[in-house]
Amino acid sequence: MKPIVQISLDLTNITEAIETAHMAIRAGVDWLEAGTPLILAEGLHGVRALRQEFPQTPIVADLKTMDGGYLEAEMMAGAGATHVVVMARAHEETIRCVVKAGQDYGVKVMGDNMVCPDRIAGARWLEDLGCDYVIHHIGYDERRGIAARGERMPSPLDELREVCQAVKVPVQAVGGLSLEQAIACPAYGAPLVVLGAPLTIDADSFKTADGDLESSLRMICDAIHSHDAS
Repeated sequence: MKPIVQISLDLTNITEAIETAHMAIRAGVDWLEAGTPLILAEGLHGVRALRQEFPQTPIVADLKTMDGGYLEAEMMAGAGATHVVVMARAHEETIRCVVKAGQDYGVKVMGDNMVCPDRIAGARWLEDLGCDYVIHHIGYDERRGIAARGERMPSPLDELREVCQAVKVPVQAVGGLSLEQAIACPAYGAPLVVLGAPLTIDADSFKTADGDLESSLRMICDAIHSHDAS
């Protein structure tokens, strides 16, 4: 599939999220994500506001479902989400419930392998249970805690090729990636590239001379979209 750029709106109020989303769409972003902080702060209102403002744009609701799978997916679909996220460490029945809700309401299911003891096996498990996409994810606390102990911080790139080879569904890598690493993800076989907002722009590589964030993001989107479709 052709590379897709998704921006994670990890913000805590609707107004800022919508402003950032407009900038991102102008810059060439394909999908919007109602990030976990936005959903925690604004609930379904955040998803509804994004859908009202962007009626044709795919919207990922990153609720990280662990239980109540059918109801949570149903509610997110009703609010306008086109994609919902369920965790691999949820019970098998929860994952099945989310997949069933996805089928019933026409939304895609993204399975997240965060904290799986074997993330490659976790990715296969998610695909086998019917998830449409796999999120290969190293969590924030995990990365920071390991680094604080003086050990090497893990990266999703460590096993990204193996995860992509293990499943047939599209893969997205999440967790502490630099912009250069995010741009390289399609070359690893992962066509779904997520960028966090607020964005940290690498001044040496991507920040424009006048500090224009939109222009910088456009350069990043162009670089990702320039990868050949696999």
